[in-house]
Amino acid sequence: MAFFLLSGAVSAEPVNVRVEVASTEPATVPEKADNVYSVSMTGYNAVPEQTDSDPYTTASGAYSDPDIVVARSVDLADELPFGTVIRFVLPEGDSKPPCGLSSVGHLLGLRVVADSMHPRKRNQVDVLFDHERTVSVNGKRMNPAVVLGVCKDIEIRIVGKIDIKQMPKSQTQLLAQVGEAALALEK
Repeated sequence: MAFFLLSGAVSAEPVNVRVEVASTEPATVPEKADNVYSVSMTGYNAVPEQTDSDPYTTASGAYSDPDIVVARSVDLADELPFGTVIRFVLPEGDSKPPCGLSSVGHLLGLRVVADSMHPRKRNQVDVLFDHERTVSVNGKRMNPAVVLGVCKDIEIRIVGKIDIKQMPKSQTQLLAQVGEAALALEK
């Protein structure tokens, strides 16, 4: 189904026309295979026990913002360089992933690759969560990084690239930098 806005002369009123197109094939969005990756996903907190000696600075030099930062394993450095903006394609329907994704999915949003993981990690992303925030699991308040655990075969999609020196400070700013048009194509 498509909507068109047609206008005539300057004095003419806009006319909305609704057109439905029948298709014998399912609708697909063209995508480059190199923009979609299946990875393992874990979570971490910006605390000395889980980072290097400066937990507030990522490997890229950016501030460790738990609302937008994600780390990637070093083997993905060419595919996901610093500044790459990704979104997680969460499982739909009744399928429940064998990890805590259903409890923390609302905290993911878009993420900027701004940190890297220990070299022993392979094909993995590590989502930075606020160490003071909690989520409820079976009536118990827990750290989102702990709740997430290890999620296997999670699809991530590249939706843009930003200048790491111009890191946004919120999901709203990140969305504005990436552009809503790019995200609309992803849906």
